[in-house]
Amino acid sequence: MKKMFFLSVALCTVFAFSSCKSTNDMYKSAYDEALTEGDAEGQGQQSDFVEIAPVSSTTTETVEVDERYRTEKVELSSGDEGSLKAYSVVCGSYGRKEGAERIRAELIAEGYDAIIVKNENNMYRVICASFNSRREAAEARAQFKAAHPDNADYQKAWLLYNK
Repeated sequence: MKKMFFLSVALCTVFAFSSCKSTNDMYKSAYDEALTEGDAEGQGQQSDFVEIAPVSSTTTETVEVDERYRTEKVELSSGDEGSLKAYSVVCGSYGRKEGAERIRAELIAEGYDAIIVKNENNMYRVICASFNSRREAAEARAQFKAAHPDNADYQKAWLLYNK
């Protein structure tokens, strides 16, 4: 009985290995045949060279600057007195001051005059620039986003109006 079991296992193993080889050979021959057909088709084709004329434009494009803003009553938490003006570019918002201080330090290292303000809901806003004009603030936000294209958090920068 044991001999019969071992004989059937051996027979199945031999059959399995031999069938894989024939299947692989079949796929390989089909692949080789497709390659030679592709080479034969490509031999009759000629590539035409196309000369591309240079493109010139005389129009100038006007870029719209988003001037939407959020209104909050804020007070200076960290930074120079007098740095906070009517419209500010907020590049981060944190529930804890430590997180805001970390971002402020990074921005100062980059050359920004960053400050931290605290709103009525005890949220700390990191401000990278502040202006008296809404238009100037909107332009500064666009420049800030353009300077940090790979930072998803900075791409969410928004304008704050301090009421």
